[in-house]
Amino acid sequence: MSGLRSALGFLTIIPVGSGYRTGTGGLSSARAWFPAVGVLLGFALAGIDLLLGWVYMAGSGADAQAHPTRHVLTAVVLVTALVAMTRALHLDGFMDTCDALLGGSSPEHRRRILKDPEVGAFAVAGVVCLLLLKVAAVSALPDQVRPWILMLVPCISRGGMLLVMEMFPYVGGDGLGAAFLKRPGRWQLIFGTTLAVLAGFALAGPWSLVLLALAFLAAWSIGAFATRLLGGVTGDIYGAVNETVEAVAFLCAALLSVGAPNVLIPSWYP
Repeated sequence: MSGLRSALGFLTIIPVGSGYRTGTGGLSSARAWFPAVGVLLGFALAGIDLLLGWVYMAGSGADAQAHPTRHVLTAVVLVTALVAMTRALHLDGFMDTCDALLGGSSPEHRRRILKDPEVGAFAVAGVVCLLLLKVAAVSALPDQVRPWILMLVPCISRGGMLLVMEMFPYVGGDGLGAAFLKRPGRWQLIFGTTLAVLAGFALAGPWSLVLLALAFLAAWSIGAFATRLLGGVTGDIYGAVNETVEAVAFLCAALLSVGAPNVLIPSWYP
């Protein structure tokens, strides 16, 4: 269980103590629990969504539920909450990745950019587009679908990180990402993927497999693109994978539910 504790301490703002990186197993056993931590983040998002619905009902009555600005405001709050609950950890990696992969001229140059604490135009443009896409996709989710997708997508995106960790070589030197790879991880990939599939069936039914497949395809594509330009992946690439897969999963869920709002609702839900 030290792996779960380490995963919680690294991926979230949950205070699990200062020794989560050096405990038994440390971060090397944490990646198997990434999807599980994603589910916990998703439950927190769904709780915030429910709370916002109550506030709207109490303040303005049932008419406010149908007002279009409610969906946009709710989406902004939810996306902001997800950034806050993860300390913008993955967003930082996404921004560095945009600068390095889009602005670098050689593998060595791109790796230097990844280590540079300053951000450039590619990072700013990339993060603005990413956040706008997430807000638009979340706001487009029907009310009956949104809680389930909020619970599922953070799980899927962290499963995408796990996939990239196993499939592509790490070239980040002694960076923080190296701590996750000190132990052989094939069992962690199997365990984490199984958690993601089970969570998908429980929260969104069989159609969740479509989201999972598209998300993993997006994760693999980023890993392959980074490997071609860098020679491998780094901790920043892991963060970029998570952020991109979240956006892709939210977008795909919104598109799937436009014509069939009940497609992504679990079969057990009345």
